[in-house]
Amino acid sequence: MDALPQAELQFDVAIVGGGMVGASLAAALEGTGLRALLVEGVPFASAAQPSFDERTTALGNASRRIYEGLGIWGELADGASAIRAIHVSEAGGFGFARLVAAEQGVEAFGYVLANRSLGAALWRRLEAARDVTLAVPARCDALEVTPAGVRFVLHAADAARAVSARLLVGADGAQSQVRAAAGIAADVVDYRQVAVVANVSCDQPHEGWAFERFTTQGPLALLPLEGASRAVIWALAPEEARQLLARGDAGYLAALQGAFGWRAGRFLRAGRRASYDLKLTRARAPTGTRAVLIGNAAQALHPVAGQGFNLGLRDAAMLAEVLAAATADPGAPEVLARFAAWRARDRGGVVRFTDGLVRLFGDARPGLPLLRNLGLLLFDASPPAKGALARVSVGFAGPSPRLARGLPVRHA
Repeated sequence: MDALPQAELQFDVAIVGGGMVGASLAAALEGTGLRALLVEGVPFASAAQPSFDERTTALGNASRRIYEGLGIWGELADGASAIRAIHVSEAGGFGFARLVAAEQGVEAFGYVLANRSLGAALWRRLEAARDVTLAVPARCDALEVTPAGVRFVLHAADAARAVSARLLVGADGAQSQVRAAAGIAADVVDYRQVAVVANVSCDQPHEGWAFERFTTQGPLALLPLEGASRAVIWALAPEEARQLLARGDAGYLAALQGAFGWRAGRFLRAGRRASYDLKLTRARAPTGTRAVLIGNAAQALHPVAGQGFNLGLRDAAMLAEVLAAATADPGAPEVLARFAAWRARDRGGVVRFTDGLVRLFGDARPGLPLLRNLGLLLFDASPPAKGALARVSVGFAGPSPRLARGLPVRHA
């Protein structure tokens, strides 16, 4: 890892935001010949670090291959729980659909692991990187984006330093500072839901089953973890979420059992609960002058179907590939246009898919629950439909990043 000098810093790429997507991009750029700076305000090991907290992430198969290509999957595999089957249903309804990985010719649809484990593996990789300078904890001020380049003031270790870069990457979340500095507007849809997340233990092994159950309060997902534990992501109306968070463990488990039922067995213990508001935030453009947005800075999604991080990781992998292939200027308009074009179909498809699910199962108009349940049964009886949905775990549409296809970032 390069030490931060006192003179003006000059980089090819400055990445603002060192969460999972930003850190993955930095790791992917190592060895490409580009000098990269990664700026993150909260140290990895801090309890205040929002990206690497007690939550879990479900990695699709494309994401697994990306991390294999980055050389860190070996550190993650032992702690990752395979999703070997998925059960989708609506509370109070008769319809359901099942997807079984073996029937689709894959070992698993994805793998669930703790965010802290992923963060630790990424930061170990970055601390050993030669082409990536880490500014952590640090913040950016006075961001100035012009056709000639990017300039800002970096505040790190009680010192202010001028930084220049040829490309500015916003991986800094839904309230992106980079997006604002680049003059890129965003559209926000408030789902008026709050996700309450926790890990729980059950009296039955999960055997690799994941559940998505649509309740009248909102979608409720159970994901397999090590042993007989599950990760719970439950979307609720704000007041219902507040009441659930105020309950003790016994009250929380009773409410969860009542909403989900007994298909996973009896819920025995609950870990610490956390919550976050659910909104769809979508940048009106993925790129601007000398700037590009990835992850939640470009599109922050509802957690239904677990597509948000996987989509952001494909952003990072494709951006690394495009930048590595740029022969001269990584911030040139034609380079950013190529990235935007290659990511458009995947981004648009996943946004429509997740937003559509939330709206479809949140619509209580007469007759719609019956139609939804019939639709689930028809889907369950349709192998082609199951095959099409199973392929979402490797990308919705459009070109797939080289890393996601088991190839190195850079062409030989």
